[in-house]
Amino acid sequence: GRQRCRISDQETNGENSAASSNDFSDPVYKEIAITNGYINRMTREELRSKLAEFKLETRGVKDVLKKRLKNYYKKQKLMQKEPTNGNSYYDYICIVDFEATCEEGNPPEFVHEIIEFPIVLLNTRTLEIEDTFQQYVKPEINPKLSNFCISLTGITQDIVDKADTFPQVLWNVVEWMRQRELGTKYTYSMLTDGSSDMSKFLNIQCRINRIKYPSFAKKWINIRKSYGNFYKV
Repeated sequence: GRQRCRISDQETNGENSAASSNDFSDPVYKEIAITNGYINRMTREELRSKLAEFKLETRGVKDVLKKRLKNYYKKQKLMQKEPTNGNSYYDYICIVDFEATCEEGNPPEFVHEIIEFPIVLLNTRTLEIEDTFQQYVKPEINPKLSNFCISLTGITQDIVDKADTFPQVLWNVVEWMRQRELGTKYTYSMLTDGSSDMSKFLNIQCRINRIKYPSFAKKWINIRKSYGNFYKV
């Protein structure tokens, strides 16, 4: 797939996008991470003593002992976690991945602007893509795309010149979500590959256009973090 320059979103009626208790934003994972930090600082003798306390195998090199103790604590924490009600899953996931203006090396003074706003609407029960939204966006601060940006994103100058500005595209997004009854009839969450789409670039874009930061973008599923936590990578 293409490499990405990143960015993102405004409000829907009746939105309620509280973070899912089923993803790795659950507080139990923070507790596990804190415990792992304590274990990392323990000596080999402390590790053996604690393992013996729980009647666990005490043989092995230090890294093996740490992993054994971490796995024990993790299992205990997850067993204590309240079982998830199947009805608490979101009905839909709105998968977003923004393209933005950029320059080679992305100098710190460069202001990134959204140039593409795409959404894939995934039904969580059927795992089918039910709909998509996609519009290009006309940048205003740096209206001329760099050759690097064109090469990286595949978006040409002619495309953005003909596009609407961000406030209009964002309004179109909100209307698209409203028509699909997201936040009213159906529960949903935004999902991004990392945190920068919402926490960094959307913030920048809202400030540029003097738009209130959208409430539906205050919480989202960070699939990169969830994947890393689950597969321990």
